[in-house]
Amino acid sequence: MTESERPAADKRAERPDRPASPDRPDRPERPERPRRPWRLEGGPPTEPMPLVDLLRRTPYRNARISHEEAEEARVREALDLAVRVGELMLRSGAGAPQVEGSVAAICAAAGVPNVEIDITLQSLLVHARIDAVHPVTALRVVRSTRHDYARLVAVHELVDAFVNGHVELPEAVEQLRDIKRARRIWPDWVVTLATALLAAAVAVMIGSTLFTAFVTVLVVLVVSGVGRLMGPLHLPEFYSNAVSAFTSTVLAWAAYSMGAQGWIPLGANDFAFIVAGGIVAMLPGRTMASAVEDVISGYAVTGAGRLLAVLVSLTGLIIGVAVGLGTTIRLTEAMAFDFVAPSVLDLRVTQAQWWAAAAGAFVVGAAGSVIMQSRRRLILPTALLSLLGGGLYAAFTRLGDFGAVTSTGLAAVVLGFIGRLVALRLGAPAMAVVVPASFGLLPGLTIFRGLYELVGESTSDIGTLSFQAGVATLLGAAGVLLAIATGTTLGEIFASRWDTQVARARRRLRV
Repeated sequence: MTESERPAADKRAERPDRPASPDRPDRPERPERPRRPWRLEGGPPTEPMPLVDLLRRTPYRNARISHEEAEEARVREALDLAVRVGELMLRSGAGAPQVEGSVAAICAAAGVPNVEIDITLQSLLVHARIDAVHPVTALRVVRSTRHDYARLVAVHELVDAFVNGHVELPEAVEQLRDIKRARRIWPDWVVTLATALLAAAVAVMIGSTLFTAFVTVLVVLVVSGVGRLMGPLHLPEFYSNAVSAFTSTVLAWAAYSMGAQGWIPLGANDFAFIVAGGIVAMLPGRTMASAVEDVISGYAVTGAGRLLAVLVSLTGLIIGVAVGLGTTIRLTEAMAFDFVAPSVLDLRVTQAQWWAAAAGAFVVGAAGSVIMQSRRRLILPTALLSLLGGGLYAAFTRLGDFGAVTSTGLAAVVLGFIGRLVALRLGAPAMAVVVPASFGLLPGLTIFRGLYELVGESTSDIGTLSFQAGVATLLGAAGVLLAIATGTTLGEIFASRWDTQVARARRRLRV
């Protein structure tokens, strides 16, 4: 057989440098072309967020993450502890980011690093896998909420001790049970008195006399009594807010009517101060802050639910004040004496003396801390922080000539920044200090002015006022509320990078 007659397969076998191709037996395979440098490539595949990212910007970012595979019993115990902690936090007034951070820290420290956490306004679900075929799911439903910052502080201390290895899982379960069974620090009558003092302090901050502050205390106490009488009815918050606001406005008008007769030293401006103080005492400030924080942090469903709750609660408050103003204006016309001078609509929150504004801000912070059921050792820091916020607002508006929304936002950023550092130094979550300290920035007088413009449109006393002016004033008040919520959240984000240093300093002092 000649060379030309040999099969092609034998020839290819003698030339290993030219491998055979089943599709093209007579041609060698082409080498793979290098990728073009300009070719666009996609990012990594979408995967569940690791616990390290969930713990970012939380006080537990340095939590020990156990890499040992946990047994089934320990996984179930860890998830049960995590959801019970989250449930208690939601029931006590915490926001979704704080709850998720605490739940993730507990799971990481217990050796359950791969978890899925789903938080809504009224439920908490945590899902984990023991192995590829054995999932574990824990669910808790929150049917009612009541602000209790002392309990939140206790939970914060428990989670911090657990993630740092000072408390084991069975002991943590027992401590959590004790926290849930503990009585509230402040009894109801103390909270009621603190609410009255807060309203009076707000009135002093915006320019009222001490006698007007005393009348404000009496009005709020009567309104609280009316609320207790309505307790057996179990009315939703919308109706209770409307009734309380209506009662507060009518009582303030009754006090003004006695002042118009010369019986007590109470004028037209004092009527506005009393109503404004009552409005601040009833505003859903914490719910608003939680709603905005949830939305900013990516919890759209929970944030939308909280915002809707704030809107409904605020609407009940506005309706109550508006109906009360409309009723009293017509009663005043029937009694044939002037109700409120037009100068009331020119009132501003910066007309009080500096010492009165400072004292009022201090009392607002202390009273707000009691209202939110905070611990006794946090009252003084909260009051001082409220004083700082009020001073910054006055400086921005009086010296810097900033607007109300800008001044409030800047003051809120400082409150959030310093409040987080102070709270962690004292072993408490930031909200336990920041939220009560921000009560002095709430726009009670602005809301009153806007409602008076709306209700007084049809009366001859107001003349040039219009419905559009009232709406614009109320929108300004909404802008102030939003500035408080976003400002405090931004301040906490800025301060979060120093959480580790503050925690270390606190541990060194404790040792």
